Amino acid sequence: MGRVTGLSSFTCAHDGELLSGVHGGPAGDPRLPAVVLLHGAGPGTKDRLLPLLADFAARGCHALAFDFSGHGESTGEQKELSLRRRLEQAVAVIDARVPAGAPLVVVGFSMSGQTAADVVARYAERVAALGLCAPAVYAAEAWDVPFGTGDGPFSEIIRRPGGWRGAPALRALRAYAGRAVLAVPETDAVISPEVTGAVQDALSARARFTRFDVRGAEHMLGLWFESHTEDRRTFVDAVLDGWSGPAGPDA
Repeated sequence: MGRVTGLSSFTCAHDGELLSGVHGGPAGDPRLPAVVLLHGAGPGTKDRLLPLLADFAARGCHALAFDFSGHGESTGEQKELSLRRRLEQAVAVIDARVPAGAPLVVVGFSMSGQTAADVVARYAERVAALGLCAPAVYAAEAWDVPFGTGDGPFSEIIRRPGGWRGAPALRALRAYAGRAVLAVPETDAVISPEVTGAVQDALSARARFTRFDVRGAEHMLGLWFESHTEDRRTFVDAVLDGWSGPAGPDA
């Protein structure tokens, strides 16, 4: 694990692939929140999220991160992934590593903004807090289409102007009523301001919502948080606002 200590590795078998993960903090207590960190697409891996994971663990949470198939140390190929398979992999890790009924804190970066919203739709009120970092959401048509190599049907769907406007993820976020933090980089060449605004509007409907503008940052907030301790810990504090540690939530 290099520079981050106190973390342990795990693997999770799913759908013929082996997902590589890391966890830290107290495990096995269903009273404690389990923080699930979901990396983005492309070069994203769990490794750049380890300092963030350690900070959540230091706050008394059980925290875990894993590589989606085709990323990092997991088996498989990225081109065979889809939004559906990303959700299924997240569910497989959560169900294998988190005590049944334990409150979930879900943090998603970029493409995993969509996956985090899908996890919210899957686990409903069990999700106590949500952190979205430069999140993407996608048209329903993209759900089951393999990502391919950047020039196939998935890429065509997600590049259609305004295609995200009816995204099911936005409905899931609009229905969500827990704690929510939206981290927005100062400059984002990947996610349009319209998408960010739609996510903010959805989270403002019912959630206990905070927007965190990250000055100086660009789209890859996982990479930014890795090397900017103050911003990283401000984000952790915001996501866990209302949680007092192992004793439970503040009154």
